[in-house]
Amino acid sequence: MPYPADRERDRPWVMRTYAGHSSAAASNALYRRNLAKGQTGLSVAFDLPTQTGYDPDDELARGEVGKVGVPISHLGDMRQLFDGIPLAEANTSMTINATAMWLLALYVSVAEEQGADRAALAGTTQNDIIKEYLSRGTYVFPPGPSLRLTTDVVAWTVANAPRWNPINICSYHLQEAGATPVQELAYALSTAIAVLDSVFDSGQVPAERRGDVVARISFFVNAGVRFVEEMCKMRAFVQLWDEITRDRYGIADPKHRRFRYGVQVNSLGLTEAQPENNVQRIVLEMLGVALSRDARARAIQLPAWNEALGLPRPWDQQWALRMQQVLAYETDLLEYEDIFTGSRVVEAKVAELVAGAREEIDRVQAMGGAVAAVESGYLKSRLVSSLAERRRRVETGEDVVVGVNRFDTTEPSPLQAEGANAIETVDPAVEHRAVEAIRKWRAERDDAAVRSTLDELRAAARSDRNLMEATIACARAGVTTGEWAGALREAFGEYRAPTGVSAASASGEVGAEIARVRERVRETGEELGERLRMLVGKPGLDGHSNGAEQVAVRARDVGFEVVYQGIRLTPAQIVAAAVQEDVHVVGLSILSGSHLEVVPAVVDGLREAGAGDIPVIVGGIVPPGDAEKLRERGVARVFTPKDYELTQIMDEIVTVIRQAHVR
Repeated sequence: MPYPADRERDRPWVMRTYAGHSSAAASNALYRRNLAKGQTGLSVAFDLPTQTGYDPDDELARGEVGKVGVPISHLGDMRQLFDGIPLAEANTSMTINATAMWLLALYVSVAEEQGADRAALAGTTQNDIIKEYLSRGTYVFPPGPSLRLTTDVVAWTVANAPRWNPINICSYHLQEAGATPVQELAYALSTAIAVLDSVFDSGQVPAERRGDVVARISFFVNAGVRFVEEMCKMRAFVQLWDEITRDRYGIADPKHRRFRYGVQVNSLGLTEAQPENNVQRIVLEMLGVALSRDARARAIQLPAWNEALGLPRPWDQQWALRMQQVLAYETDLLEYEDIFTGSRVVEAKVAELVAGAREEIDRVQAMGGAVAAVESGYLKSRLVSSLAERRRRVETGEDVVVGVNRFDTTEPSPLQAEGANAIETVDPAVEHRAVEAIRKWRAERDDAAVRSTLDELRAAARSDRNLMEATIACARAGVTTGEWAGALREAFGEYRAPTGVSAASASGEVGAEIARVRERVRETGEELGERLRMLVGKPGLDGHSNGAEQVAVRARDVGFEVVYQGIRLTPAQIVAAAVQEDVHVVGLSILSGSHLEVVPAVVDGLREAGAGDIPVIVGGIVPPGDAEKLRERGVARVFTPKDYELTQIMDEIVTVIRQAHVR
């Protein structure tokens, strides 16, 4: 988007809503409605099988198809997703990382089928794999090969699709995983350094085009409710990015050094309790990235008020879009130069953030850069510790969350008068139809062409060739998402990232309550003749492990022996681990909406393994009706985001163990 001259009225940012669910056809209808309401860009949410490289009929995809985004398994799905939407005119953001190259190849293929020139395509692939090892967990391959895929996409787009942003360096999820503003600045910029070093070291970009590479690097940030600090953080980003690209990479043109970013405000800061309060939270968070003209977002997408309850409806997304439109078109915000220039308070806060971020960037670089800091577990442990501290402050009331730990008396909300109808639900038949559809797709395609292009992809992966054209050939031949990722799994292997749990602990005012629960854990263990053991499991493809990690940390702090093997486990693997470790309780964390499919599979598996006496508890975004169904299926307790006091949860877990095992 062009930047105005200083005296011009600023142009509105690109307005998006993050959307996609159920099927390509349903998502296409949603996109058309949103565009008709004045949305100026698309932001595609993909389901977890698509994000992690599995087809809908894979065992790990069970219960996950179409839940947190749209399933895209092949070229036919991508055609349907953008049916009637001319991609030569669109501005499309795709939240996709491990499989970013694949989804971009499908997008390019559909655009060319529509008659569009690659050079005309405008949009963004998130494509920041490093933060996936730290937060969302939708990585597939080890860090080295993953960074190669990112590098190849960057190099290919600079040469072939110069209007495309090949990567969003994504600090959004770092904040949700616990990052302080200084850590968010430092770790995002360390990731950018790792990506630029890799691109320039690959030899794929001539020296004279380095400025073009830097100019297409974009960022995707988080904006929390402390909107003054968030605004200062964005000004610090602008200053540091200009400094790094000028001094480290020698980029002379100031236009190439512009810090370009999009934003979604803090979804995990939204509350299940009194969810109507989320409306003002969203507006305040939007101000943090809109008020400062010199550091204003060029694309904004806002969550809906009820995202802490489940999948928003079209009306809820419309409300979030209207918030942006009121700020952009009814207020005078865009008529002025930067209103914070010369503010001593703002300048001091920005200087503080810049100094802290420089120090942490230097620390990461001394370790060998962002990839080495991921592999060593340093970055993950720092985030887990920061999130544990944040939770401590909420639990003690030091940080006030209105409607949760203070001012919690409430009237019935008319916004929730419809009960379960207050959120969008995904028909379980969606997954069955997707499984049937992909089997039909495989049966009708040219198998010889599929085998040939996959062989070529494997050969390219074993060389140092750019993988983008081989991937486009696979897309056109009818290869599926799972087949593309499977071929690269053979070449690159898979990876399990450090959990960061061992380095964190709770302290401070929570400590007294922890001591009381620790004594209950000790006494119960003595009665049973052994130390209490708890398995924390993440079934399915849900990689949002922050909650599971905090449960594991607090369980360890109150005296449990904790078994936590990280993300992406099948119910059978969880059952096997519970039996092998002879645990006293199994805790399952699920945020993706697959709880009705995967939780009963664990409960039934324990019973079939002769371990039906091990109680199962569940934590996650679980609507009340679903919670009742889980209890009917044998789940001992269901905890949702309103149950924010972890030590009280630990106390309740001890009670569950005593009910199950102490006679």
